[in-house]
Amino acid sequence: MFKSLNIDDSVPENTNQVVETEKVKCLIIGSGPAGYTAAIYAARANLSPVMYEGLQPGGQLTTTTEVENFPGYSQGVTGPVLMEDLKAQAERFGTDVRWGIATKVEFSGPVHKVWIDDKKIIESEVVIIATGATAKYLGLDDEKKYAGSGVSACATCDGFFYRGKDVAVVGGGDTAAEEAIYLAGLVKKVYLIVRRNELRASKVMQERVIRTKNIEVLWEHQTKGLIGDGVVEGAILWKKKGTPEESEVTIKIDGFFLAIGHTPNSEFVKDFVETDEVGYIRTIPGTSKTNVPGVFACGDVQDSIYRQAVTAAGSGCMAAIDAERYLSEKHG
Repeated sequence: MFKSLNIDDSVPENTNQVVETEKVKCLIIGSGPAGYTAAIYAARANLSPVMYEGLQPGGQLTTTTEVENFPGYSQGVTGPVLMEDLKAQAERFGTDVRWGIATKVEFSGPVHKVWIDDKKIIESEVVIIATGATAKYLGLDDEKKYAGSGVSACATCDGFFYRGKDVAVVGGGDTAAEEAIYLAGLVKKVYLIVRRNELRASKVMQERVIRTKNIEVLWEHQTKGLIGDGVVEGAILWKKKGTPEESEVTIKIDGFFLAIGHTPNSEFVKDFVETDEVGYIRTIPGTSKTNVPGVFACGDVQDSIYRQAVTAAGSGCMAAIDAERYLSEKHG
């Protein structure tokens, strides 16, 4: 692999900073199911991929205890173990896995530049973006305290563990309504905690929520904290906070689901790669191709709908194949 040291043109004048530049064939930014799968396919296609894992190596699944819906693990597997397995498979075929964070990019030329930790520039003909998305939280200390022990940001991932129990969903939009309805088919009761006196969800979703008998909407409620001995056993809520009718309510629950949205980790590429209004990278339907030739996106950074490990892995496969075909066509 060719390496060279250059003075980067973007370095401010009057400094003596030297930025190392490394040329690679295929750069993968981010890990998780999408990044690791892209690495497996890219490595087997002799693209010699270099991967930078990012701030959270392994992605969101590393914060998940049990994963029971990923094919091939009949007895289930913990999120960290699943990610280590995928990483080991990528490395087995020659992926160069590194720790580092992509801080900015330059995608205006035939060779794409990516700055790592603002200290190093990677130049690559193809770049696969697999930086995922970050679930939005309320900011309560209890969310961290009970992470993986009753607090979840994915009903589809974790709802199965609460069969026959009582749970709460926080949010008032379509995502919250969908997750509440999904959980209602598994659990005994769903409390939908809504800050306002109305739902922001579409009319159709609102009607479905109201028609679902085991969903109780708690209007004008906000979460104050969670309680429980090691695991979530209840939630303390404010009712009509800030009004003369303000009161404190405690509900008994076993699961607390956040459904207030996700933030795609795409900020560092937004000046070059097209995104939607939320920040999800737009890809050409049926492909992983972005608006920039040679730049591909996979996983949750471009998927606002499914957000599952298996769909992320599938899109990682697509990105690697798209990248290999792009290089093949480019070089004949």
